[in-house]
Amino acid sequence: MLELRETSLEILANTDVQAKVSQLYHLFDEYQHQHIALNLSASLDAQELILPGRPLKPELVPPLQAPKRRMTTVEGRAILLHSLAHIEFNAMNLALDAIWRFPDMPQQYYEDWLKVAKEEAYHFSLVNEHIQSFGFTYGDFPAHNSLWEMVERTTDAVIARMALVPRTMEARGLDAVPGIRDRFKQIKDDRAVEILEIILNDEIGHVLIGNRWFNFLCARDNVSPITAYRELAKKYHAPVLRGPFNIEARKQAGFTSEELSLMESP
Repeated sequence: MLELRETSLEILANTDVQAKVSQLYHLFDEYQHQHIALNLSASLDAQELILPGRPLKPELVPPLQAPKRRMTTVEGRAILLHSLAHIEFNAMNLALDAIWRFPDMPQQYYEDWLKVAKEEAYHFSLVNEHIQSFGFTYGDFPAHNSLWEMVERTTDAVIARMALVPRTMEARGLDAVPGIRDRFKQIKDDRAVEILEIILNDEIGHVLIGNRWFNFLCARDNVSPITAYRELAKKYHAPVLRGPFNIEARKQAGFTSEELSLMESP
């Protein structure tokens, strides 16, 4: 019988994007049908693998060198959507990484991140299909890799991963997606608007999962979530949070009133 964490690592290492998506859908379905075992305590070795598996394109560049996202041209709109597809590709990978890398978490932790991985794969497919309607596809434009860089920084501690990837890097999407959606509304791209609504709704759930497990780990270690977050952000050089914030979405995603008030403070 296949094992969830080991298979997640194998899928993470796959460099073929469409095969990765298909394998992930299959893994999710097989786990739901109880055809996949789960070893909570195994320490898996990925030293011989290049992670994450990614195609030769897109070319990865520093954020300031990423192409401009102008809504006035078809190519500019495709570039904007391409940047979202790349985020969803990395988010799929980070969820797979969260499954295999960290042993000795409760079973629900692995099931939560499997659900996230499957939904991120779905988001990637939705965005890439829409890009293809413009005559482009994933890999046609350069992209930056800030999200995955934070994943790499937090390989040594699950509490750091939960603090700084879903509830910091991914939570920024809760703030950004409504504005992007509204830009597509203005040009009457109804399909893009529909896709972005799906992404926003699901991402609230993904950030909620990050918050749930961060708070679980803080309670287990008997530390204050606010103090722990502050110390982890400093230790791992997390980006400084800057508004405007989507307070309602962040509230739905499990941020406390105290956390939200600190965000809004000058």
